[in-house]
Amino acid sequence: MNGIIVINKPKDYTSHDVVNVLRKTANMKRIGHTGTLDPIARGVLVVCLGKATKISEYLLSSDKEYIADIKFGYETDSLDVSGETVKITDRIPERFELIKALDEFKGEINQIPPMYSALKYKGKKLYEYAREGKFLDLKARKVNIKSLDLIEQIDKDLYRIKIECSSGTYIRSLIRDLAYELSSYATMQELIRTRSSKFDLSMAYDIDYIKSIDKYKLEDLLIPIDDALSDMRSYEVADFFYKGITNGRIYKADPDNSIINQDLKIYCKNEFIGIGSYVEKNDIKGIKIKKMLKGD
Repeated sequence: MNGIIVINKPKDYTSHDVVNVLRKTANMKRIGHTGTLDPIARGVLVVCLGKATKISEYLLSSDKEYIADIKFGYETDSLDVSGETVKITDRIPERFELIKALDEFKGEINQIPPMYSALKYKGKKLYEYAREGKFLDLKARKVNIKSLDLIEQIDKDLYRIKIECSSGTYIRSLIRDLAYELSSYATMQELIRTRSSKFDLSMAYDIDYIKSIDKYKLEDLLIPIDDALSDMRSYEVADFFYKGITNGRIYKADPDNSIINQDLKIYCKNEFIGIGSYVEKNDIKGIKIKKMLKGD
């Protein structure tokens, strides 16, 4: 069983909880998700089964889209409502002030990750340090905020925003920094991931439905691996070289700007073989498989 499925992760589930449900339904262990969602968050979680786990790196690096609720007036240690309050303020920004601040955070910005996160430092997750009362001096990382807009003001101190951002962006950190820009404190109250790469909520299955079906029905729901890589260019290898390409040999091809320095979906005999690239080795120039994805 090989392919991709999009799950609408419910609140209070960990991403690993979702993987465990799928492992039980599929009766297989080789399953992994592409991009952790905190237990407090819900929404799109892309999960790879079987050989599809080999393409997780291509899906992890894709842009994400979120809807988040910001509660002004306090900040918690975890930067969301699950944490303990550590800072409070009477300063609640007006709607026009928030809209102006949102514009300041569009584009490439430096962001310090939250201590309560699964990022690793010296082989240990940051939240493990935080639970021990050890708060590290973390370095800022560059992230890209593609769009950042106010959806609505729900209450005097509660706003809902929509974010489109690069992989690796922490919405909790973004909310913290927005509040600091407004001389205030804020905490993330709700978070929904509405899209990851090209996968959105309209494609997502509820976890209770996954629990109710068998592995044969689950297999029918899977998105084929090559369909999940729709943004990657396809390359057709001549039928006579099927054995050669599947055995790791180079398929001779002239250099072409459209294939050099990029990954390619390789097909042969109308079959998706795997991911390959243009290489030059021992005077042989052509296409070579780097990730074999054919078969069961």
